[in-house]
Amino acid sequence: MKNSILSILAIAAMVACKKNETTNVDTSADSTAMTAPADSGMMKNDSANATATQPDSASKTSLSEQDKSFADAAAKGGMMEVMMGKLAATNAENATVKSLGEMMVKDHSKANDELKKWASTAGYTLPTGLDADKQKMYDDLKAKKGKDFDKAYTDLMVSDHKEDIAAFKKEAASGSEASLKSFASSTLPTLEHHLMESEKAKSAVK
Repeated sequence: MKNSILSILAIAAMVACKKNETTNVDTSADSTAMTAPADSGMMKNDSANATATQPDSASKTSLSEQDKSFADAAAKGGMMEVMMGKLAATNAENATVKSLGEMMVKDHSKANDELKKWASTAGYTLPTGLDADKQKMYDDLKAKKGKDFDKAYTDLMVSDHKEDIAAFKKEAASGSEASLKSFASSTLPTLEHHLMESEKAKSAVK
C-alpha cells in the first residue's frame, strides 16, 4: 500500500510539473501575442504620419512643368524689359524710343510685382537674375549709342514681345495653375500694346 501511495504521489507531482510548463508556455505565447498588436499599431501610426506629411510635399510640386517654365521665363523676361527700358529712357536719341523705354519700365515693373505675389502665394521660387543669354543681350545693348542704340532696342522690343505674347497665350490657354493662367491672360493686353508701340518706334528710327 505504501508503495502504491508513493507511486500515486509521484505521478501527481509529474502531472503538476507538466501543467506548470504548459502554463509557462501559454503565458509566454500570450505575452508574444500581446506585443504584436502594439508593434503593428506603431507601424500604422508611422504610416499614418507619413501619409499626413504627403500633402505638404505635394502642394510644393503641384505646378506642371509648363507652369514652372512659363513662370521662370516671365520673371527673367520681365527683369530684362525693365533693365533695357531704363537704358532706353536715358540712352536713346529718339524721343519716341525714350518714351517706349519709360513705358516698359512702368508696365513691366507692375507685372513683375504681380508675378512675385503669385509666387509667394504658391510657394514657388522665381529666378532673381538674368540667364546668360539675356545678360549678353543686355550687355550688347548697353554698349551701343545714338541711332545704333535706338535701332537695336526697338528691334529687340518687337521680336521679344512677339515671343512673349505667344508664351503668355499658351499659358493662358493650357496652363495648369489657375492663378498663373489668370496672370498670363490679364497681362496679354499690355504686351500686345507694347508690341504695337515698339513697331511704331522701330519705324520712327529707320
